[in-house]
Amino acid sequence: MKKVVASGVAAALLALNVAYVSAQPDEYKLGPGDVLSIGVWGYEDLKNEELIIRPDGKVAFPLAGELTAQGMTPGELTTALTAKLGNYVKDPNVTVNIAKFRTTRVYVLGEVNKPGMYELEKQHNLLDAVGMAGSYTKRAAKKEIFVIHKNNVDKPQKVNLLKLLKNGDISQNVALNEGDVVYLTSNGKITFATDVLPWITAIYQVDRLGNED
Repeated sequence: MKKVVASGVAAALLALNVAYVSAQPDEYKLGPGDVLSIGVWGYEDLKNEELIIRPDGKVAFPLAGELTAQGMTPGELTTALTAKLGNYVKDPNVTVNIAKFRTTRVYVLGEVNKPGMYELEKQHNLLDAVGMAGSYTKRAAKKEIFVIHKNNVDKPQKVNLLKLLKNGDISQNVALNEGDVVYLTSNGKITFATDVLPWITAIYQVDRLGNED
């Protein structure tokens, strides 16, 4: 009974904090893989409902040419497009909507209920990854979570999940990128170099071999 109650409380707490973080005023930042729907009122020939942001972070739009969309909010891209099109169209009324959010593949391992690879959509951060993996187990050391970024495997980022859950410390809700690994350690003593790094290295080796097929 205690185990069930503890798991229920943990799941509820995680859900509440996911909602809290998702409701923060920071707008969604566009990135490669996002699919945009862009229209200019009164100009059907300028409409594009499936404009994909390229890997270089740019989009090409008629008359406006190429713009760097990566890192912008939809509102900021709307402003940039309006300024560009204003050279050719009188008072352009531009709308930019996200037709489909990009997905980010991450691995969630260690003391979670459903370890594995997950695709995150829209929000790409620690809480979303842990939530997708069924939350943490009762053995998880919530003060010592490692986030291993694919481009910097030897220097893991240490995160204190308790600060995020109990104190609302948003700085602990680390942003995740394609191929990153979230590793929840156990309450027992653990050393990253000997206990965690071999797992991470093995995952990236398998992933690399898969991409070569």
